[in-house]
Amino acid sequence: MNFSAWSIRNPVPSLMLFVLLTLGGLFSFHQMKVQNFPDIDMPTINITALLPGATPGQLENEVARKLENSLASVNGLKHIHTSIVDGTVTMMVEFRLEKPIDEALDDVRSAVTRVRADLPTDLRDPIVSKLDFASQPVLAFTVGSPRMTETDLSWFVDNDVAKKLLAIPGVGAVSRVGGVERQVQVALDPLRLQALGITAAEVSRQLRQVQTESAGGRVDLGNGEQPVRTLATVKSADELRAMPIALQDGRRLRLDQVADVQDTIGERRALALLDGQPVVGFEVARSRGASEVEVGAAVRAALKQMEAARPGMKISESFDFVTPVEEEYHSSLHMLAEGALLAVLVVWLFLRNGRATFVAAVALPMSILPTFIGMYWFGFTINIVTLLALSLVVGILVDDAIVEVENIVRHLRMGKTPFQAAMEAADEIGLAVIATTFTLIAVFLPTAFMTGIVGKFFKQFGWTAALAVFASLVVARLLTPMMAAYLLKPVVTEEKPARWLQIYERWASWCVRHRLVTMIGALLFFVGSIALVPLLPTGFIPPDDNSQTQVYLELPPGSTLKETEQVAEQARARLDTNQYVKSVYTTIGGGSAGGDPFAMGSADVRKATLTIQLAARQERPKKQVIENQLRTLVSDLPGVRTRVGLGGQGEKYVLVLQGDEPEKLNQAAREVEAALRTLPGLGSITSTASLVRPEIAVKPDFARAADLGVTSAAIADTLRVATQGDYDSQLAKLNLPQRQVPIVVKLQDDARKDLGTLSRLSVPGAKGPVPLAQVATLEYSGGPAVIRRYDRSRNVNMNIELAGLPLGEVAAEVKNLPAVKNLPAGVRVVEVGDAEVMGELFIGFALAMLTGILCIYLVLVLLFHHVLHPVTILAALPLSLGGAFVALLATRMAFSMPSLIGLIMLMGIATKNSILLVEYAIMARRDHGMSRTDALLDACRKRARPIVMTTLAMGAGMLPIAFGWGAADPSFRSPMAVAVIGGLITSTFLSLLVIPAVFTYVDDVAQWFGKHFRRHASPQPAPAALDKRATEGAAP
Repeated sequence: MNFSAWSIRNPVPSLMLFVLLTLGGLFSFHQMKVQNFPDIDMPTINITALLPGATPGQLENEVARKLENSLASVNGLKHIHTSIVDGTVTMMVEFRLEKPIDEALDDVRSAVTRVRADLPTDLRDPIVSKLDFASQPVLAFTVGSPRMTETDLSWFVDNDVAKKLLAIPGVGAVSRVGGVERQVQVALDPLRLQALGITAAEVSRQLRQVQTESAGGRVDLGNGEQPVRTLATVKSADELRAMPIALQDGRRLRLDQVADVQDTIGERRALALLDGQPVVGFEVARSRGASEVEVGAAVRAALKQMEAARPGMKISESFDFVTPVEEEYHSSLHMLAEGALLAVLVVWLFLRNGRATFVAAVALPMSILPTFIGMYWFGFTINIVTLLALSLVVGILVDDAIVEVENIVRHLRMGKTPFQAAMEAADEIGLAVIATTFTLIAVFLPTAFMTGIVGKFFKQFGWTAALAVFASLVVARLLTPMMAAYLLKPVVTEEKPARWLQIYERWASWCVRHRLVTMIGALLFFVGSIALVPLLPTGFIPPDDNSQTQVYLELPPGSTLKETEQVAEQARARLDTNQYVKSVYTTIGGGSAGGDPFAMGSADVRKATLTIQLAARQERPKKQVIENQLRTLVSDLPGVRTRVGLGGQGEKYVLVLQGDEPEKLNQAAREVEAALRTLPGLGSITSTASLVRPEIAVKPDFARAADLGVTSAAIADTLRVATQGDYDSQLAKLNLPQRQVPIVVKLQDDARKDLGTLSRLSVPGAKGPVPLAQVATLEYSGGPAVIRRYDRSRNVNMNIELAGLPLGEVAAEVKNLPAVKNLPAGVRVVEVGDAEVMGELFIGFALAMLTGILCIYLVLVLLFHHVLHPVTILAALPLSLGGAFVALLATRMAFSMPSLIGLIMLMGIATKNSILLVEYAIMARRDHGMSRTDALLDACRKRARPIVMTTLAMGAGMLPIAFGWGAADPSFRSPMAVAVIGGLITSTFLSLLVIPAVFTYVDDVAQWFGKHFRRHASPQPAPAALDKRATEGAAP
């Protein structure tokens, strides 16, 4: 059925259809959420196991290995990453992508439950949860007020702010950073404890048994029944001081006789500073499926209300991941509009016909709006991936309309009426338009089915691009011819051929006559293109250019919060000397805003993160230049490991050494680290090896302990409660109207500074309390501060800052180091992180390209009913590579994910040009009886202008992206646009000259096959007739 002819004769149904599609598109666009990246389900499960006070070595043997061994048997397991620090085991269990995430969660929970009985009894139940990218903080704020203490501010954040923000739809979590915890401290006097022969643990547990509310049964008094409750709680610290507690030997004493009781704050283990001033910070994360932009606007509005209601309070924004998303969204829409206007301008420059230009211009919004309906139907969001797809196809969407309109205008110049010209031109060009559209769909759609992590992201890309291209086909076949038939006016004067067209005809004629020279030249160009590949740096994702970065500081194990604060302030003072630094937000011992979602490990008082707000993008050089300056400023801080840059992709390379023998592994790690520092251009290099922290080792005398009935568990219990307090779940609580305040019993702080005091503590024994010094010795020792394991073996991570260098180049240099090549037996290099994903990326895109080429060939065979002519069309693919590679080299951009997307797009565009030429040449020979050479030259004459017009329109649509116009960060999209524009230039120029020559060779082969089959044909009539018809159709 000829849809174009039907639409021209019946315009009302087509108009109504597009009115409905427009309304549906606007509704869908309004309903879709604006996000940074699409929410994807990664079958990755986190396990957190806590045993406060336990050393990493103890946790490795008693917890980590048992959990790993149980998990190893789970079906679909890919990798197990384990990080062990003081008191905490964190495991990230990674499954193959085809594993459903809920099934993975259930399997991990079952594996943990199987070994729970074998784990230490004091270990808290391991927490098993999904890894959710959406749970990363998108905003961070600081709160300050001269009228409130730090304790009040902390409670204000925990109570008022959290309640207010969590009531906002889309807010997933609010977590405080810095501040203090209110706590009732019972500071025991060690001398009085020694005199009375009691332990801190005994006091703590007696207090918990007394200070409690518990159910007391039920009674039946009168006509009803009443529950009985035992209310044995005090309301304040003053009441607690006078509380008498009973000892195990029958004595009793008041609490204030052995301890100083204060309602105060807990030991400070975290700190937040804004430009050097102490503040209380909090981070806001969105929930899954919510829009960063909507959440950000609602959170900011709510905080402004809270600020206005409390005079003197100041709430400042310290980290902002919402504005870049907003900028990306608005800038993409602006670039879509700019690209569309430039594409329309190209049409007008060629046709110089306002009505024809209007008809072509209408195609763009009419193609994009139905795309939104498809995106909404599939549950997609407006994110960087779908916006990338739309900005990619903005030039393509108007291409089909340009081809249709240009052909109609050409027929008008033959003296036909607009109605007649539209009918005949639409019929003539129909096959070419359908062929080009379906080849583009065949190129884009395979990216939606790529495997690996990249495939998860590009599902929305492939479908969005394919839907938009299909919508442009519907517009080009239904709306454009119908509008042209009723809007265009008859053309009286015949247009003279343009001068450039006459020059091109001479060149094309020469190329057809000297086809061998043309083919050799094309082959040399292709070989030259391939030769450029080794010169291109390879990367995964280009580093961003957003106006914020971070500096990470790590002090030696054993450092205190005060020491970390001093170093962080020293670093901040140095960073402030850089003219592009606007503010510095420091967090110590907490905060995850801007961090790597795959990073493992708990908060530590020896680690500080300085989040830096930079000047606006237009007022500063590239972020990587500034980061190198900041790196120089903090590089000579004594005894501090530094790292500069956000925890995102494209900014670091992780080299992992794995082995089963810790000594060999650490020795190899030291040698590799020394070798890495010889490579020029890299940022800081940090290793997880050789982190030895000081510790106090308590070694019991087994014979004496046995004589006195003292167990090792009793010794550990006594020291733990005396120096740190009991486990949180074992503490007594002070009940207040809106919360519970823990009552922590431990020694006075000064006692922790004297080993002699600790050695005199009483330890419970079978024959009464015994001084610790009689049954054990306390001595200085050391142990690993961090233990990392990968797939059940110890590993050492080398975090290498790329400092703007391409990932592939750095990885190649690292692998060629003698220290890496000659590792000792049992130590091996493992690919993780960006390097592993980059390998998946290139394999995935290679498969998508091959699938796309095969799909293009099959589509063309079905449309042309010929197996060889599609080969002519596919010959244009290699011609586009050279321009793309030269453009990337000229702009010094890496061969990375965005440039690969550009190459995929080029495949579709290059074939489009060839289809227009080949389809007309076949039609001219079949319908007009022209010779092959005449048909080819006529095709060049008739189709050169639409080919050049669509190419220029496509390039014009890409220009805003290539130059990075607007406020959004252009670092991701710019390489893609550069590759497309470079490939477009060479592809179009060479296609117009080389494809006619290729066509003659392919046609010769087709004729040879035709003659060969006719000569060997069967004499029976029916097959002969069929063979004759097939030959005539195949090789006209």
